[in-house]
Amino acid sequence: MTSFTRRDLLRSTGAAAAGAVVLAGGARAGTAGAATGDAAPGDAEANPLELWYPRPAAAWLEALAVGNGRLGAMVFGGVATETLMLNEDTVWAGGPHDYADPGGAEALPEIRRLLVEERWAEAQRLADARFMGRPTEQMQYQPVGDLHLAFPGLTDDVAEYRRSLDLTTAVTTTTFVADGVRHTREVFVSHADQAIVVRLRADAPGAVSVDASFTSLQETTTLAHDGRTLALEGRSGEAEGLEGEVRFVALARAVADGGSVVCDETSLRVRGADAVTLLVTIGTSHRSYLDVAGDPLQQAAPPLERAGVKGFGVLRRSHVRDHQELFGRVDLDLGTSSAADLPTDERVAAFRVGGDPQLAALYYQFGRYLLISSSRTPGQPANLQGLWNAEMLPAWQSKYTLNINCEMNYWPAGPSNLAECWRPLFAMVEELAESGARTAQKMWGARGWVAHHNTDLWRGTAPVDHAFYGVWPTGGAWLSLLFWEHYEYTGDLDTLREYFPVLRGAVEFFLDTLVVDDATGYLVTSPSHSPELKHHEDDDEGVSLCAGPTMDMQILRDLFTAFDKASTELGGLDRETAVAALAARDQLPPNQVGYLGQLQEWLIDWEDAATETSRHVSHLWGVFPSDQITPRTTPELAAAADRSLELRGPAVTAGWSLAWKMNIRARLLQRDGAYAHLTQLLSPGRTAPNLFDLHPPFQIDGNFGGTSAINEMLLQSHSGEVWLLPCLPEAWPEGRVRGLRTRGGFEITMTWSAGRLEHARVRSLLGRTVRLRTDGSVRVTGPDGPVRVERPEDGLAVFETRRGATYVVRPTA
Repeated sequence: MTSFTRRDLLRSTGAAAAGAVVLAGGARAGTAGAATGDAAPGDAEANPLELWYPRPAAAWLEALAVGNGRLGAMVFGGVATETLMLNEDTVWAGGPHDYADPGGAEALPEIRRLLVEERWAEAQRLADARFMGRPTEQMQYQPVGDLHLAFPGLTDDVAEYRRSLDLTTAVTTTTFVADGVRHTREVFVSHADQAIVVRLRADAPGAVSVDASFTSLQETTTLAHDGRTLALEGRSGEAEGLEGEVRFVALARAVADGGSVVCDETSLRVRGADAVTLLVTIGTSHRSYLDVAGDPLQQAAPPLERAGVKGFGVLRRSHVRDHQELFGRVDLDLGTSSAADLPTDERVAAFRVGGDPQLAALYYQFGRYLLISSSRTPGQPANLQGLWNAEMLPAWQSKYTLNINCEMNYWPAGPSNLAECWRPLFAMVEELAESGARTAQKMWGARGWVAHHNTDLWRGTAPVDHAFYGVWPTGGAWLSLLFWEHYEYTGDLDTLREYFPVLRGAVEFFLDTLVVDDATGYLVTSPSHSPELKHHEDDDEGVSLCAGPTMDMQILRDLFTAFDKASTELGGLDRETAVAALAARDQLPPNQVGYLGQLQEWLIDWEDAATETSRHVSHLWGVFPSDQITPRTTPELAAAADRSLELRGPAVTAGWSLAWKMNIRARLLQRDGAYAHLTQLLSPGRTAPNLFDLHPPFQIDGNFGGTSAINEMLLQSHSGEVWLLPCLPEAWPEGRVRGLRTRGGFEITMTWSAGRLEHARVRSLLGRTVRLRTDGSVRVTGPDGPVRVERPEDGLAVFETRRGATYVVRPTA
């Protein structure tokens, strides 16, 4: 088996950053790439929620993604040959492993002492030597393999070629005419039936013949499972000295309408059929992060047998119905233009010059589509590439980076009406609490649990990579806040109660590990850092280790507050810990304005470091996703946050960074700045032809962050208020949206014209009081007529609601 090292990883990511592999995971042997044919003409009645192209994909970043949360495929739309690159979300290198170093706690007092003495570099070197996980690198997400389809008698010389992905149905379609026969191919991944479904048909009888075979970068074998089913069996790869322990099997079955089906040890062959349905299922030995002793065939075979007797029409209808139950909750119309008739990649190339508001709506809905496709139960949470990966050693190992990227994946879940998509993440956090309790005890000598800046399938919670990146103990705290966020959007007390022990464990860890800063008397984290940013140089190496960085203090302020509120909502559960948390919260350092007018990033105002350019803006966490800093409640701090953005440098360094800054600009009510970041994000350098976000290379968090930012431009709910159209850009003067959710349990539908609200409908899911902020005064009508509204200030309407009732809001002038 192949072993992958840190040096290999750095080499691959460095090349990507240099632009050498922008089309990462390009089409391998057997993928069609040359056929162009005649593009289907633009159609005014074309589906506005469709990605489409007049030629097959020539590389992975042109292929179209389909998934059901657990199974994923990239579809190239080839003609004479087609490739589906396959993923299953538990195929990771290595196996169950506790990364915590039992000797880590012995070094902790000395690291802290060196930080107190301002010997930052020495503290960091000691942490590298004695306070890191074992091994110091975590495992990588890996592909299953490729399903290759070859079509005898077809060449790439075809007419009327078109391939597309319909977001409303989650089905890819490829059509073309060859020798007078129209061929149509559909691919989807059914959550209802846990299978990848490929439908091949033609408008002439007996015109479908296909040879199907598997290849893989893993060590695998192929065999005939039965007379119409080909099997691929393999095991995940070795990394960092840990043997790959995830066994997997992929099954591909042909169900033909007419013709013949033959399977041998290497291929599955269909001849002379009117139509063919190929069913692909995948199973692994993974049972939990501690157990990989399962039988892959027992996971793969039952759904194959069930799907095989249903028929394609039944499979497609159940898939579409399941997908639309989630996707169909939200509609967004920002206007359209003739640009909507162009192929999707051409629209991305032209978006910056303006005139295509519908592409922003398509991009928004594509983010929702990706979250549905990569985060469903059963399944793992969306990782750094969501679900889709073609490489044995993907960039940054395609793990879960907890200092921003993993959490950004879930920013759209609440406001975009996809609360169910949180569930796989919550399940992971519960497992991290188990693993993190061992790390807390072994390396920090503390109760509760901790997770640092990265994790993987094996739920590693110890510091990894290098101390510069890894010694950041606040990842678990940030993740734990999502339980409270889920409650704010849904009012779901059962889920809050279910995960309350995990939330409490995160609090307990910091109650045990916060230390008093001698210079200020504040309670601070130590050691920690402001993620991935140096504050000093030492022998040309960056030093990040410090005590009490601003981001930590902001996260803990919200964590302790959320725990108190959760305790109260659950009937006073564990008030003793809640009281202790509030006392600790009151001793944390406040947000501060530094010498250069910036929001201070560290407890100490290192002004030279404040001008360091970086894609990270960690100290602005208090602006977004938190609401500790807003233009209305803390104008001085909001101005300092804006100054920090200026000092941080150009905003085009990474797709996900642009997305975060776009959310921050929206919270700062900078409509021009937020929209400018969208034009930078939705451009060829940061968005691939298939709309995947580019760091570069591919990272899915920018897609989710972009969707979140569009939410924030249209609707904000924080600080106890719901704000309609708070940051609407001039580029979207007319529009409507249906189905957005807010904190407090409200669902919003609204239309606007000439940049002003025309009317809104507020559906109350929980029957709570709403504080509705708008641009001007409004009148409110409920089920029983006019509603009594309190107006404590201009633009703010406060009124009671009844659970399940809908209220119509209209401007008074």
